[in-house]
Amino acid sequence: MILDCAAYRDLTPVQVSTTLDGLSELAATLTGPADFVWVLLEDPTYGEFTDLQRIFSLHPLAVEDAVAAHQRPKIDIYEGSAFLALRSLEYDTETSEVLLSEISMFIGAHYAITVRHGTWPRLDSIRDRAAKQPELFKFGAVAAAYHVVDAVVDEYELIAEQLTSDVEEIEEAVFSEAAPGTTGRVYPLKRELLEFRKAVAPIHAPLEALLEGHAKWTIPEGMGVYFRDIADHLVHARGTMDTLDSLLDNAMQARATQISIQQNDDMRKLAAYAAMAAVPTLVAGIYGMNFRDMPELGWSLGYPLTLVVMAGLVLVLWRAFKRSGWL
Repeated sequence: MILDCAAYRDLTPVQVSTTLDGLSELAATLTGPADFVWVLLEDPTYGEFTDLQRIFSLHPLAVEDAVAAHQRPKIDIYEGSAFLALRSLEYDTETSEVLLSEISMFIGAHYAITVRHGTWPRLDSIRDRAAKQPELFKFGAVAAAYHVVDAVVDEYELIAEQLTSDVEEIEEAVFSEAAPGTTGRVYPLKRELLEFRKAVAPIHAPLEALLEGHAKWTIPEGMGVYFRDIADHLVHARGTMDTLDSLLDNAMQARATQISIQQNDDMRKLAAYAAMAAVPTLVAGIYGMNFRDMPELGWSLGYPLTLVVMAGLVLVLWRAFKRSGWL
C-alpha cells in the first residue's frame, strides 16, 4: 500500500494526495530538472503497481522484482531509469540477532518510488532525514535514492559495531570458565555474518560502476561525492565483516585445540589411575590363586604385609605420575 507521497517542485516539498488519480495528475506537472515525486510503498501487490507502472512507465521486470522481493542486492539500469534493490538490516538488542528486511527503489527523471518489504528502515524517518538537507533536492530523484541508501548503509555500520562486541565476548569466553558453552554461540553468529555478507558485498561493485561512469545511467555531477561516501562506508563494513569472520574462525580453532588438550589430559589421568589400579589387582590376583605350595600362604603377617606392599606400590606410582604432570 502507499504509505506516503510528496512532490518536490523548485526545491520545495509539496504534500500531495496518495491516490493514484492524484499521482497521475501530479506527474504531468513535474517538468523542471529538479522536480520529482517521491512515493513510499509497503508490501505492494501487482494490482497496486499496475497503475504506477502506467503512470511512470516502469519497466515490467523491475516491477516484478519489487513486488516479489527476495532479490539479491543489485542495481539494474533501464532506458532513462534505474532500479535499486537492497537488503536492510536491523540489530535486535534483546535477542542479539540481525533482522532482515528488503527495500527497493525506482529512480527516474521525475520520480523516486521506494518499496519496503519488512519493518526496517522506517520510510517516514528517511523523509525526515532528507528534510534536513534540502539543498540536495536540486539533484532531483537521485537525492531521494541517496538518502535511502545512506540510511541503510549507516545501519550496516551500527550492526558491524554490535557484531564486533559479540565476537569480542566470544573471544573472552574461549579462554575463561564460560568456554564450554562458547561453541553454541559461534554458529548463530556465523550465520548472522553470512546474512551481513549477503547484504553488503553484492551492492559495492555496481555502485562503483555507477561512480566510475561505466553504466548507462549516471549519477548527476555533484552527487558523486555523496555516493562516494556511501561506497567508503560499504568498504569499511566489508572489512569489518571479513575481520569478524576470521576472528570467529580463530576462536573456533582455539576452542577445538582446548578441547583436544582437555581430552588428552583426561586420557592421561585415566591411564594413570588404571595403572595404579592394575598393580594391586596384579598382586591380589597372584595371591588369590591359592596354590597349596605357595610359600607365603603360611605367613601370619602375609595378609597385612601384602596390603602394605600394594599401598606402597600405588603411592610410588602416584608420586611418579604427579611429577610427570599426568595427575
